[in-house]
Amino acid sequence: MSPPEVDPRSGYCAATRSFRSKRAPVPLPSDPDLDVVTFLASRRHAGTVALVDAATGRRVTFPDLWRAVAGAATALASPPLGLRKGDVTLILSPNSVSFPVAALAAMSLGAVLTTANPLNTPAEIAKQVADARPVLAFTTRELLPKLPAGIRVVLLEPAARLPSDPPAVVATIDEISATKPDPDARRARERVTQDDPATLLYSSGTTGPSKGVVATHRSLISMVQIIMTRFQLEGSDRTEAFLCTVPMFHVYGLVAFATGLLGCGATIVVLSKYELPEMLRAINEYGVTYLPLVPPILVAMVAHPKPLPLGQLRKVLSGGAPLSKELIEGFRDKYPQVEILQGYGLTESTAIGASTDSAEESRRYGTAGLLSPNTEAKIVDPDTGEALPVNRTGELWLRGPYVMKGYFKNKEATQSTVTPDGWLKTGDLCYIDADGYLFVVDRLKELIKYKGYQVPPAELEALLLTHPDVADVAVIPFPDREVGQFPMAYVVRKKGSNLSAREVMEFVAKQVAPYKKVRKVAFVTEIPKNASGKILRKDLIKLATSKL
Repeated sequence: MSPPEVDPRSGYCAATRSFRSKRAPVPLPSDPDLDVVTFLASRRHAGTVALVDAATGRRVTFPDLWRAVAGAATALASPPLGLRKGDVTLILSPNSVSFPVAALAAMSLGAVLTTANPLNTPAEIAKQVADARPVLAFTTRELLPKLPAGIRVVLLEPAARLPSDPPAVVATIDEISATKPDPDARRARERVTQDDPATLLYSSGTTGPSKGVVATHRSLISMVQIIMTRFQLEGSDRTEAFLCTVPMFHVYGLVAFATGLLGCGATIVVLSKYELPEMLRAINEYGVTYLPLVPPILVAMVAHPKPLPLGQLRKVLSGGAPLSKELIEGFRDKYPQVEILQGYGLTESTAIGASTDSAEESRRYGTAGLLSPNTEAKIVDPDTGEALPVNRTGELWLRGPYVMKGYFKNKEATQSTVTPDGWLKTGDLCYIDADGYLFVVDRLKELIKYKGYQVPPAELEALLLTHPDVADVAVIPFPDREVGQFPMAYVVRKKGSNLSAREVMEFVAKQVAPYKKVRKVAFVTEIPKNASGKILRKDLIKLATSKL
């Protein structure tokens, strides 16, 4: 039987009512007994320097990196640490050249990596720790007070242990990296397969509170292959330098900078914290050619009175939110020598589901790009469940080897997000045009995207309902040119209360990470809801934005 016919222009197959990627498939390794670290370390390339600390200039060569990973893995697997396959390990740290060493060493043992935002409050981190139950944490001295008691700690700092360090600190990354790798111990370890869990990253999913997203070694390997193909880095005699401005605890940073790009000889220049002057210094000092960023950084570069000095920079890679036509044109006018590329993805898809890979593709204003290699998509009417053809808007469903295994300890949420035949319901309203380009129209899910960070309204609503003067509340995304969106609260005061907007904002600010702060408040007599009691957020968004 011949395969169903696919329209070469759009990638649409009428027989299956789905879209196929127009990009050439990328080969995936067939060996089932393969972990992502072995896969990365076995890649041949001509690169010399793997990592550069932008602040200090410290360089880590590829041989040094793999020696450090092997040594750290030997130390982690040995007493007193005794890390085993299936154990969860937490990294709570800003970007550093030690972050990938810790991540790769843990994953090479079959341990499952979970990461937390250093900006999160101790209460938010404690909640994640209670769910994931890590047996070990990698963190810095500054962040130690944010960790709940009872977790053993390896310090992600180059200095030795100090007498003042608490008993929980059992080693430093330099101590364990300097361990002599033990090949016999490596052979005796439990087998790690492509189907084993590799990461447990927390995402708000389609709605509601944060959920742990489990990705396998296969998910990561397939995304590494997509990244290497996207940047055409395999077999190139040119060494590209990527500036890591995005956080490594985020799926985008973890997959690209702590894993993917290390497999193809690229140099990663690591910024521990984003500041525009420091970013520009690093671009010029280290010959950066690729700059991945989130849209607010692009806004700052366009808003600057004069063109900024960008040295050898050739490409800017934007992710986290779509770029407007005005922003793309403004950037092109100011920096004609630099191409803008965009990408679309979710934690649940282990990053890139669609992307623009050339300046020509990016000229399709408003597009998230063509589907990634090895990807299928459906556009599904959320009301009828019918799969739709080109130029029709519905919920985007994705299928590919990188889709998550499921939500951690949450069968119900997994079943409502991933179909039995492997389709991931993204919660985004999209359409695919006649040329196969994906356009994101709106979010079915109700996340607020602040500078690329996800803020679930339900979390802020639950917090505000604990205030003694709040009778009811709804939180919505409020559009903002600089940050994308920020949380705005509609509050119903309790009878007789004189609660002020400032008091509401201060109440939230004391209990959440800075990116989750409520930055605008309006008082109403009631929150609009449907018959089943669900907040009619769209009505409130319309009300808030009608005055703009």
